[in-house]
Amino acid sequence: MPNRPGEARLRGTLFLEDGTRFDGEGFGAASRRIGEVVFTTGMVGYPESLTDPSFRGQILTFTYPLIGNYGVPRAGARDGWGLSVLESDEVQVRGVVVRGTTAPHHWSSHRSLEKWLADEGVPGIRGVDTRRLTEHLRSGGVLRGALHVGSWDDVPSDDELRTAIVGAPRYADENYMAEVAPKRPSVLGPSNGPLVAVLDCGVKASIVRALLERGASVLRLPYDEPVPARWEGRRISGLVVGNGPGDPAELAVTVEELRRPSTRALPTLGICLGHQLLALARGGTTFKLKYGHRGQNKTICFADGRALIVSENHGYAVDPRSLHGSGLDLWATNPDDGTLEGFRDRAGRVLALQGHPEGHPGPQEAGFVFDRFVGKVKRRA
Repeated sequence: MPNRPGEARLRGTLFLEDGTRFDGEGFGAASRRIGEVVFTTGMVGYPESLTDPSFRGQILTFTYPLIGNYGVPRAGARDGWGLSVLESDEVQVRGVVVRGTTAPHHWSSHRSLEKWLADEGVPGIRGVDTRRLTEHLRSGGVLRGALHVGSWDDVPSDDELRTAIVGAPRYADENYMAEVAPKRPSVLGPSNGPLVAVLDCGVKASIVRALLERGASVLRLPYDEPVPARWEGRRISGLVVGNGPGDPAELAVTVEELRRPSTRALPTLGICLGHQLLALARGGTTFKLKYGHRGQNKTICFADGRALIVSENHGYAVDPRSLHGSGLDLWATNPDDGTLEGFRDRAGRVLALQGHPEGHPGPQEAGFVFDRFVGKVKRRA
């Protein structure tokens, strides 16, 4: 849609490293960002997706055309636990690509998507054929790109944008933990609840909230912090390793912590990146997917015959063959491409799921995973 009255008219260009170019209208911040260009097939939850730390370092394309229709919640809004009502305190993506934007009509909206991105310094482009872009990424695989938003007479050349991409670090080489992980431990929840440690590699607020809603207290630890046996006199009764950005193979310090005998003895839940890190800690290997799984309509099939729809956001997966002899049993698979979606250990201490049982955005059909994990924690406490 055209710029609204009072908005400066901007031009937007998305240039991919293979030379493919998309021109459209810019919105949000006038700036240039380099990142891995990915797409999500979700139809809801654009505020949650944009604040999901797993999207750090990426330019996010929305395949659904109705974006912006319910605006953005009040800046800094928090729930009763003190957690952001979104998934983190800031927009995590480097850029946004949409077919079009819509004026907001919702009681909780405090500003438009365009205003939010401008306030956060994030560029966006609209008027792009996102179906063509998505088909291009599905065919050739994920590509790095440059998103340039500037004045209408600011038209960067292909050579200029190609040089900018070549000079930028590759996705797997960046240190995202410095940007998304907490700098120091903190505790949330009731003082009389069983204490669960969360190794925080950029965990979504909804994962922490799911634990708190089930009566647990949460100790959020930096990704590189050793998991203590006790915290301020309270016993640690369980461990969660949640989502986050980047290549799991680069988080060697977290993998080593998960191998420590005292850490391995805890009831443990791995979600998304945590699923991958737990596999690495047991001798498994991971690999980069051609274009990833991102959206709220992903199917997983469990070993007992159940099939569920879950929300997912990941570009890496665990090689199931690498888990032979690890003591881990394959628990769930993806029927679309056969990739591993979950495993558990025979001792009953470890549950790991590639998808997001908390949803937000998306279905919460797999919420029983949290119930099962917190049940183990309470029995240990």
